[in-house]
This record gives sequence, C-alpha cells and structure tokens, in this order.
Amino acid sequence: MHLEHINMVVRDLPETLKFYQAAFPHWKVRGHGEQVWNGFHRTWLHFGDDYHYLTFNDNGTGENRDLSTNQLGLCHFAYAVNEINAVVKRLEVAGFAVAKAGQNTEFRKNSYFIDPNGFEIEFVQYLSDLPKERNNYV
Repeated sequence: MHLEHINMVVRDLPETLKFYQAAFPHWKVRGHGEQVWNGFHRTWLHFGDDYHYLTFNDNGTGENRDLSTNQLGLCHFAYAVNEINAVVKRLEVAGFAVAKAGQNTEFRKNSYFIDPNGFEIEFVQYLSDLPKERNNYV
C-alpha cells in the first residue's frame, strides 16, 4: 500500500507549481485540464512521477487553517528526502524561507515550509536505516 496522490485546492497555480518544482525538480507535469466541480470552474494539474503526484486545482478562495491553533484541518504532510540541505537550498533560491526548523537528531534532520497556499510541508532526511533509530520519539 502507498499514498498515490494528494488533491489540493490552491489560489495561484503557477506560484504553487514554482514551490513544488523547487522541492522536487525530478517531477513533471503529468497532465492538466479544465473542469467544473460543484459549480466552480477550475484548472487542474497533476505534478509528480509515475507513481505519486500532487493534484492542484486553482481558484481557491478563503484562507487555509491557522497553523498556530488547534483548528480542525490538515496540520502538515511530509516527504522523506535523500538530501535535506539541497531541498532547503532550492526552495530558498526560489524565494521560499524555512518556516520552522525541525528537531534534528543524530538520526534525522527535518525542516518545515509553508507553501503559497498556507499548507505546511515537512521535509525529513533519515540518517539511519534502523527503524529503532529513525523512529525514536523521545
């Protein structure tokens, strides 16, 4: 079993794509089109690889949840990466700053970013293949 895709409503498709292209330069636009969903016209785009992707749907309205509260909604989603320093550098060069540093340990490094739509994304690099070390919750 694996997660195939995450479907997100966004404000600005090009700015959203800029963020995720910086994070995942090896991904590509798999497909795109237009549709009416629940009476709203929108452009959609699938961005990813052959097995996993993110779906972006434009013309989102309102604000995402306040991440500093306990308000119902998505807190963040995370991607395990091979080299976190490279991801952080690509995102900073593209104009996106680290939102908060992770709790780096001997076996894990992580950083959090806020995408252009207010979604928090964690990037984590594991420095061990041993589950006991990787998943140390102390």
